[in-house]
Amino acid sequence: MERLFKLKESGSSIRTEIMAGITTFMTMAYILAVNPSILSGAGLEWYAVFLATALAAGIFTACMGLFVNFPVAVAPGMGLNAYFATVVLSSNGTITPEIGLTAVFISGLIFIVLTVTQVRQLLIVAIPDSLKNAITVGIGLFITIIGLKNSGIMTIGVEGFAKVNAGQFTDLGGSDTVIHMGSLSNPTVQIALIGLLLITVLMVLQVKGAILFGILGTTIIAALMGQIDGSTLNGATWVPNFKELNFAGFDWKGVMDDGLITIIATFTFVELFDTFGTLVGTATRAGIMKNPEEGKKRVGKAMLVDAFAVSGGALLGTSTTTAYVESSAGIAEGGRTGLTAVTTGVCFLLALFLAPLVALIPGGATAAALIVVGVLMMQAVKDIDFQDLVVGIPAFFTVTFMPFTYNIANGISFGILSYTILATLANLRKDGKKYQVHWLMWVLAVLIVLRYAFIGSQG
Repeated sequence: MERLFKLKESGSSIRTEIMAGITTFMTMAYILAVNPSILSGAGLEWYAVFLATALAAGIFTACMGLFVNFPVAVAPGMGLNAYFATVVLSSNGTITPEIGLTAVFISGLIFIVLTVTQVRQLLIVAIPDSLKNAITVGIGLFITIIGLKNSGIMTIGVEGFAKVNAGQFTDLGGSDTVIHMGSLSNPTVQIALIGLLLITVLMVLQVKGAILFGILGTTIIAALMGQIDGSTLNGATWVPNFKELNFAGFDWKGVMDDGLITIIATFTFVELFDTFGTLVGTATRAGIMKNPEEGKKRVGKAMLVDAFAVSGGALLGTSTTTAYVESSAGIAEGGRTGLTAVTTGVCFLLALFLAPLVALIPGGATAAALIVVGVLMMQAVKDIDFQDLVVGIPAFFTVTFMPFTYNIANGISFGILSYTILATLANLRKDGKKYQVHWLMWVLAVLIVLRYAFIGSQG
């Protein structure tokens, strides 16, 4: 243990690392219920996604510990799983779940190349911090809307939506409105509201694993309400049935369909910044960056494991696998080495034997978790200077275009395009304040314009 994880050098112990690993697992175990719920809505089998989620999280989190000695866990990422589902559902059958998994797999290969060639670091330098934070906030709102919609708390008026598309903005009213409140007499809405109350109270009381315990508590209440159908377990078994795994479920024939290039680019782009912030932030909190040279080397290795996890997760049958910010919970408990990650990985692998329990969790409970995750991601808004309109306007476009156009790529695209134009023009002012506009931003801006000109807004 000492030779592999350098516990004494890190000022830690086996007991501390194991407890930290369990803490990290408790804070992110909700993904075992939420990810299958989201991706099964897009046409994938619930149990197959559950197996893929547990395996991807378990295997690649353990790899992070064994090969990098890094106390960070990875699992299918929130936001990108929602994007995966909406791309499939909004394509009207053009993009199947198999094509979506192929896109994720290809994005992982691109990610590996970008990491090995260190182009990844160049992209990180090119994008201003305001847009990185805005992307996080926008994805948080995107997830929240999905949670509100899945729970029934928010409903969409189909006729009203059609009128808006037809330009009939003055003929809207009552139930015709595009978005309105769902019925509080709906049991799913009631369960979601109970879940929101439980999770938020536990979080305020600083209970570790608040989201997980909130989901479990909501499930018990839903059972008492008679809102759980035990006869439908989505094929889940106590002993893992790996024959149900959607291994290498790719569709290479559909790879070159219209829009797939944009989808691959979006998976790659969002994962790029999400992972960078998580790895650097957790490394700093763990004290790894105290030695800048050693810290940079370990973060680089962690990025490579994370890149392989993207393609590996797709191979197993799930959307983009990425580093989890919840890893900071384990670090706060004293986790400093890869033993923390290995412990978390083992916990995920053991969770393979709990599929029937996870399958009983109602949709209202997982929807509540989605809404709360949105709250956590919203915290990045404090780091955006909206009083400086040169950065504030692009950040606002990024944050709002994601949820309100129901497309992560739109938010990123309009944020980059507007920042590049506004910052360049602002640099012509004589007030002396200059804004960084990396040459790569212009390359991205041109690509974005070409994308909308030739592929369209739905690509």
